[in-house]
Amino acid sequence: MSVDESHGRGGAAVRPTLRTLAAETGFAVATVSRALANDPKIAESTRETVAAAAQRLGYVPDRAAQRLRTGRTKVISLMLDPHHEILGFTNHLIEGLTGAMAGSGYHLTVFPQTVGGDTLAPIQHVVRNNLADGVIFSRTRNDDLRVRFLLERGFPFASHGRTRVPGRHPFVDFDNDAFAYAATIRLADKGAKSVCLISPPEPYTFAGHLRAGVRRAAAERGMTVTIPEHLSIDSPPEQIGAWAEGLDPVPDGFVFPGEVSYLATTAGLRRRGLEHGRDYHAVIKVSSSLLSLVDPGLDQIFEDIRQAGRLLGETILDAVGAEKGAMPEGVIYAPEIRFR
Repeated sequence: MSVDESHGRGGAAVRPTLRTLAAETGFAVATVSRALANDPKIAESTRETVAAAAQRLGYVPDRAAQRLRTGRTKVISLMLDPHHEILGFTNHLIEGLTGAMAGSGYHLTVFPQTVGGDTLAPIQHVVRNNLADGVIFSRTRNDDLRVRFLLERGFPFASHGRTRVPGRHPFVDFDNDAFAYAATIRLADKGAKSVCLISPPEPYTFAGHLRAGVRRAAAERGMTVTIPEHLSIDSPPEQIGAWAEGLDPVPDGFVFPGEVSYLATTAGLRRRGLEHGRDYHAVIKVSSSLLSLVDPGLDQIFEDIRQAGRLLGETILDAVGAEKGAMPEGVIYAPEIRFR
């Protein structure tokens, strides 16, 4: 390529186009376009030549032209709820998502949401303005208005969490029932007679799964169950700590769905002279190695948020590529027990 072709007047860089790639490789513009789309009818050697030229010249598809030509935005929108309870949730989820989407031609956009805010309006905005080909969201409810809205419009999506909305829909979900059951059995094996669960707010589907797992195990082992109704994993840590400091009686076993509620509760109990491992036992769901660094002896059950991101990425790509009316199956990923 000549200097005149790669720069405009005054030496300013010109964005490479399909015509630029055609001139560089000697192929027709139509051939270059189909090669970039990975058309199997184009010889593999041709596709490799075009891909190498595109990388060398820094070619980026013109999304506006692509959208006019195909009707697709090549964008997936992630509706990101804050997860203060799960340390590193956002980074791990996005890392898994981008890994799954690498090489697909799709780009990820993130729409941050606030606790207690309207979760349906951002999705309606994306769908009605054709801002993405599919959406991903989390913190599902039993009767989730987002799922109903998207199913009614046949718009591709994948949810991090299940619902009870009639009909099948694509989701990826951690087996919170299995986590809570295994955690409670572990506490019983350590001699606990009572178990306390700091639950998510009740409208969320996974709150029901956690409660069911705890209660099933407790019934098998003859344990009493306490689930405080005036606070949840979304409560400020200071509120959880104050609650723990005033507990009477204090349960001898705790199930924590995340690291923050564990740290807040143990801080409150410590202020009244109670120590984990001596006065009570705990099992914590973790998504990082942080607590292992603080106390290697903790009983932990690992939730792999990166795996959730990878599965969500694969599921949404299946959903946007599916024939109209077709829908990917839901996926439930298992807990990884790390008892000492």
